[in-house]
Amino acid sequence: MQNRKFDIITDSGCDMPANYLQEHGVTCVRLGFTMNNVNYEGEGGERITEKEFYQKLQGGAMPTTYQVTGETAKQYISKSLNAGRDVLVIAFSSGLSGTAGSFVVAARDLQKQYPDRKILVVDSLCASMGEGLLLDYVIRKADEGASIEETAKYAEDLKLHICHQFTVDNLFHLKRGGRVSGATALVGSILKIKPIMHVDDNGKLVAVGKVIGRKKSLHALVDRLFETADMTENDRIFISHGDCIDDVNYVIGLIRERLPEVEILVNYVGAVIGTHSGCGTLAIFHKGKQR
Repeated sequence: MQNRKFDIITDSGCDMPANYLQEHGVTCVRLGFTMNNVNYEGEGGERITEKEFYQKLQGGAMPTTYQVTGETAKQYISKSLNAGRDVLVIAFSSGLSGTAGSFVVAARDLQKQYPDRKILVVDSLCASMGEGLLLDYVIRKADEGASIEETAKYAEDLKLHICHQFTVDNLFHLKRGGRVSGATALVGSILKIKPIMHVDDNGKLVAVGKVIGRKKSLHALVDRLFETADMTENDRIFISHGDCIDDVNYVIGLIRERLPEVEILVNYVGAVIGTHSGCGTLAIFHKGKQR
């Protein structure tokens, strides 16, 4: 952080561990959700661990989510501006949330009040730890001493090379969120069909295949990783999951058979994304030639 010339702000759609964000000096604005008439996360919401969230989800809870508002975004950006610092925002995909738009509106309004400061917003077109992986590259670039303009351009050039490979164990939550039809969810559940999905260049969830059985879906994710990967020894792989750590460890074993030294960071799919993907979600994120 010593060479960093500006502040970096992101949102909790990145699903990065709190200690990572603290260690790297990144401010995180929290999206929120409502469950059983209680507001969680967000501004002033109650806190809950990912483990507790997935236990409630497994028990039949039906949460709903809400984005970062423009006013909340302004509060966070203003803190840096008042301290005389420029701001680069890495935001959750506009294809999945209005959060990036809230940051853009906040930046536009604040630019009028702080004409001598720079406020740049990057719509990551990424989700979960895909957004987190882009953030990780951005942090490294900034800490090399790059200017805010250079770092923002680097992020824009890189973001469509951040690949997302994921599957879910149950299609119910994708159906509830309108990602798949009721008929697809019903047939899929009966036949134990597991979708293979990714995030496309528009930042939206798209099905790219389907297999029968959980174990085959995990192998399919790893196969897609190696089909699309464009990585060097300095690149990392991130994995997020909906409370299925045994499956994560299985996937890591498959990856290390071919990339024994690669650095892998694992964390939960956070509650906001987990609301729409459900228990048993497993996602792999890496740099690739294209999505």
